[in-house]
Amino acid sequence: MVDTLAQRAEATASHATLLERVERLSAIGIALSRERDTDRLLETILEGAKALTRADAGTLYLRQGDELVFSTVRNDTLGFRMGGTAGPEPDFPPLPLHIDGEPNRHNVAAWAAISGETVNVTDAYTAEEFDFSGARSMDERTGYRSTSFLTVPLTNHEDEVVGVLQLINALDEGGAVIPFGPEEQRLAESLASQAGVALTQKQLIDDQRRLFESFVEVIANAIDHKSKHTSGHCQRVPQLTMMIAEATNRAEQGPMADFSMDEDELYELKIAGWMHDCGKVTTPEPVIDKATKLDGMFDRIHAVDARFEVARRDAENAALRRRLAAAGLDDGLDAEGDAAVAAVDADRDFVRRHNTGGEFMDPEDQQRIRDIAERYRLTLAGEERPLLDEDEVYNLTIAKGTLTPEERKTIQDHIVVTIEMLEALPYPRYLQRVPELAGGHHERMDGKGYPRGLTGDQMLPGARMMAIADIFEALTAADRPYKRPNTLTEALTILGRMATEGHLDPDLFDTFIREGVYLDYARQFLKPEQIDEVDLAAIPGYAGE
Repeated sequence: MVDTLAQRAEATASHATLLERVERLSAIGIALSRERDTDRLLETILEGAKALTRADAGTLYLRQGDELVFSTVRNDTLGFRMGGTAGPEPDFPPLPLHIDGEPNRHNVAAWAAISGETVNVTDAYTAEEFDFSGARSMDERTGYRSTSFLTVPLTNHEDEVVGVLQLINALDEGGAVIPFGPEEQRLAESLASQAGVALTQKQLIDDQRRLFESFVEVIANAIDHKSKHTSGHCQRVPQLTMMIAEATNRAEQGPMADFSMDEDELYELKIAGWMHDCGKVTTPEPVIDKATKLDGMFDRIHAVDARFEVARRDAENAALRRRLAAAGLDDGLDAEGDAAVAAVDADRDFVRRHNTGGEFMDPEDQQRIRDIAERYRLTLAGEERPLLDEDEVYNLTIAKGTLTPEERKTIQDHIVVTIEMLEALPYPRYLQRVPELAGGHHERMDGKGYPRGLTGDQMLPGARMMAIADIFEALTAADRPYKRPNTLTEALTILGRMATEGHLDPDLFDTFIREGVYLDYARQFLKPEQIDEVDLAAIPGYAGE
C-alpha cells in the first residue's frame, strides 16, 4: 500500500513536471511565432531549448550553403554568451558539411545536418563515432567538461535542414551532469521543428522585404538616372528624412522632446522616402532637365543668338550704306551706326542674361524683353518676323526659375501620379501609410501646398519631415544646372523663413538645427566650400538653447 502511494505521488509529480514542460514548450512556440527580430529569435530558440532540457550549455548553428555557421552560443557555468542580443558575434570558423567532396561524418553537428537525424551522445569523452577533440581542447582551456551532447537538426516546411541545435550537459535537480533522456530529446525535437519553421518564416519575410526594398531603390535610381541634373536626389532625400526622424527620437530638449517613432513607423517612412518622387517616371525629360528659360529639346538661345547676329549685320550694313552715300567720310562706321550696333549687342547680352532663371524678374525687365521682340524685324526665308516669337517671349519673361506655369504644373503633377502609383500597391499593415507619407511632402503647414492643400495638423509627422528634407536637399544640391548650390547659412536662412511663414513645420525645423542634422548631412553630401560657419542666432525660426 505504501509503495502504491509512493508510486502514485511520483507519477503525479512526473506528470506535473511534464505538463509544465509542455506548457513551456507551447509558450516558447508562441514567442517564436511572434518574434520579428532575428537575433532575439535565435536567442529565444537556444534559451528555450536549454530551459526545456535543463541543459547547461548550447550552440545554435545556421546553415549557409555547405557550411554550418555559429550563430548563438551559451554556457551558464562559464558565464559565456556570444551572439543573439547579449554578446559579441561568435568568431569560430564555420563547420564544413563536406570535406573533399565527402560528407563530414566526423563532426556531430555536421552529421546531424547532413543526415537530418538527432544524435544523442551520452559521454563525449568515451564516444568513438565522432571527433570531439575541439570540445576537449576548449575544456582544457576553460576547466569545463563537455560530457552529454544532444544535437538536433532544424528543418523547414520542405524538410530542408536550415540549422542545428546542439545542447550540452543535461543537469539533474541537484546540478549533476547526466545524459539527455528520451523525454528531453522529444522536447528538443519538438522545439527544433517549431524553430525551423519560425526561422524559415523569418527568412522568407526578410527575403521579401529585401526584394521589396531593392525594387524600391531600383525605381528611385531609375528616376535619378532619368535626369543627370537631379541624379542622387531620390537617394539623398530618404537618407536625410531618416536622419531627421532619428533626431526627433533622440531629442531630449526642444519642442520634439516628447515625440518618438517606433520601428515600424521608421521603416514605413524609409520606404515612403525612397518612393517620394516615383511619379516622375511620367514627367517629360525636357521639363525635368529645363536648365534655362529657352531650354527644351535644345536650348533655343543659340537660335536667338543667330538672329541677333543677323540684326547686328543689318545695323552695320545700314551704317555702311550711309557712309557710301555721303562721299568723303572716313572708312569707319558713323556714330549713329556705332550706337545701333552697340544697342544690338546690349540687347543680346540682356536676353542671354535673363535666359538663366533667377529668384525674381522685375516687371521692367520683362517689358524690355517684349520691346526687344518688336524692335527688330528680321526677314528670314523671305518672311518678315520679330526677333523673338511669342513662345520665346513667354519663356524669357518667366518671373521665377525656368519653368512656365504649365511646365510647373507638369512637374507638380508628378506627386499626383506618385500617389496614384503607390495607392495601387497592396501593403502589409505596417506600410499602409506609405502613399500618404510620400504624397504629402509638397503640402504646407498653412494649407497652400499641393496636391490636396492639407494643413499642418492634417499632415503626418513623417511627411512634414520629408518636406524639410526635400527642400534642404534641393537648396544644397550641387548637380542642378539652373543654380549654384547654397551654403549652409544660405540654405538654413531660406528654410527658417519658410518655417516662420507657414511653409514648413517650425518644431521640426528647430530640431533639424538643435540636433545638428544639417551639419551631419553636410559632412556627408555637401562640397567643402558650402560648409561655412553658421551663426545660429541669425537663423530665422530657431529659438536656440
